[in-house]
Amino acid sequence: MASDQDFVDFACDQMSGAGLVWARKMFGEYALYLDGKVIALVCDNQLFVKPTDGGRAFIGRVTEGSPYPGAKPQFLVTEQLDDRDWISQLIRITHAELPLPKAKTPRKTQKASHA
Repeated sequence: MASDQDFVDFACDQMSGAGLVWARKMFGEYALYLDGKVIALVCDNQLFVKPTDGGRAFIGRVTEGSPYPGAKPQFLVTEQLDDRDWISQLIRITHAELPLPKAKTPRKTQKASHA
């Protein structure tokens, strides 16, 4: 089941205390970004935050889940999403610990050979 845009918008708004969080649709679900880093996924109207040591320490009793089959476990955030200050702090901590995405190298185009 795909996630609802309303849920995605709500999640982004709740995290706004961390900065401008925006969503990109991917394979029927959503990746959430802050300053170019993927900080969370929304799958089946559930919020999965990228796991970090600081995030784990902040949360305390962590509930983990996989956003899709074969994915690494991530922090599953449920009721805490309603607490704007709490979720914004978790996202700030997560963002600070995640590495910058690797720069993409341009694809080489093959020239058509004339026979």
